Amino acid sequence: MINNLIIRPETPDDYKETELMTMRSFWNKYCPGCTEHLMIRVIRESEDYVPELSRVAELDGKIVGAVFYTKAWIVDGDIRHELVTLGPLAVEPTLEGNDIGGALMRETIKLAKKVGVAGIVLTGEPDYYPRFGFRRCSEFGITDINGNTFDALMCLPLNDDFSSIKGKMIESTDFEKLDEEERLNEISKEFPAYRKVKVMDGFMQIFEQHLGVVEAVVDEIYYVRYWEKIIPAKLSENVKEKPAAGSDVQFAWNHKGVSTITKVFRNLLEN
Repeated sequence: MINNLIIRPETPDDYKETELMTMRSFWNKYCPGCTEHLMIRVIRESEDYVPELSRVAELDGKIVGAVFYTKAWIVDGDIRHELVTLGPLAVEPTLEGNDIGGALMRETIKLAKKVGVAGIVLTGEPDYYPRFGFRRCSEFGITDINGNTFDALMCLPLNDDFSSIKGKMIESTDFEKLDEEERLNEISKEFPAYRKVKVMDGFMQIFEQHLGVVEAVVDEIYYVRYWEKIIPAKLSENVKEKPAAGSDVQFAWNHKGVSTITKVFRNLLEN
């Protein structure tokens, strides 16, 4: 973890910088571009926003991480329990591997316990959140609004009352505003015009990996541009097509050594 990292509440002066950092964090991760910068504005405007739990991470005067909380409910017939849900959890992509997201999670979980929140529910990366104590909602009889359960639907009990909570997880109806494409397009004009990438048809999830472009090849080392960084990488044995300079690749980032290219692809938006 970075020693001089500051975890604190967000202020209005942070808003634009937080949104840009979040946009960079999620860019091309689940779809071409992202919607998470719009999500932050929707959350701030919502009556269901929980600012007393939400926090940003500051490093050397710059916003390098953020997590936002909103109210959520577990509903079982006429029984309704109020909890909180988190998201987005964002980290400046060039600073990944420094436990910034972990620092935000630990601090806000501690705050949630302090104010008496019964538990936290979320839909997120199933290989990441269990390290903070999150477990599959199916273990507690909790499903999504349609009665479904899946690995990414997780919860973290924070007090003994949680054992009596079961039912369907309901989020704030304000999240429906994320489908307002016209507003997303208008907000996006306020930020740099980053390149959109489409890896595959249908739903895209890039868990634990990243998208980059090969800048140069020297012997068996591929130098991959990831935002402002150039990351040395080797080719996975499972990759049959050797990339050249300019190739789009998916890679697993080794923050302490040589990374691994796991896929060579063609941007479907540029065919």
